[in-house]
Amino acid sequence: MTEVAEAGSAPPIKTVLDDPKDYNAVHKLNSEWTLWFDNQSGKASAATWTDNLKPIVTIGTVEEFWGVYNTVAIATDLPNRSNLHLFRKGIKPMWEDSANSEGGKWGILLQRSIGEKANEHWLHTLLACIGETFEASSDVCGVVFSNRKNCFRIAIWTRNAANRDACESIGRHLKKVLGISFPLEYLLHKDTAGSGSKSNTSGIYSV
Repeated sequence: MTEVAEAGSAPPIKTVLDDPKDYNAVHKLNSEWTLWFDNQSGKASAATWTDNLKPIVTIGTVEEFWGVYNTVAIATDLPNRSNLHLFRKGIKPMWEDSANSEGGKWGILLQRSIGEKANEHWLHTLLACIGETFEASSDVCGVVFSNRKNCFRIAIWTRNAANRDACESIGRHLKKVLGISFPLEYLLHKDTAGSGSKSNTSGIYSV
């Protein structure tokens, strides 16, 4: 039987599971997050890289997250040399942003042969971020998925590289979320920005 609201009373509460189009109950996230995209085909200078970096949408509820996730391109289908970034609202996915400048990242390199598993890892990383499941969640600035010719990469950016306990806690939880056992290294943004390549840098922490 369909529930009918009495005159002057509030309409019945409907979740997205009750009515995918006309739901009126939403579940707010602890923070708002902005999805960004860039496609760096060919060699990009700092200026052109910034020009190519575009915000897509900001989300603040669980329902908005799933609406966006189910609409944007599947991560592994992104063009070569392109990136998806989900960062806290107000933080740009750039080393130069004040929230990132003293931080670094935990990076995971995934062979292209794992296929759909890479999309699963990406989704689980996103959920850990927006769900604030890290013990040091306030130190998490955002997460990046990169599509490259020979691999996929996922990286979690943190704001304070000097806070070793927080950084290592985030790295350990990321491994648990993804069910991986191989070691991860934490790289300083200052080092990767200066070298332009992970091959020329070494991590300051490992888990």
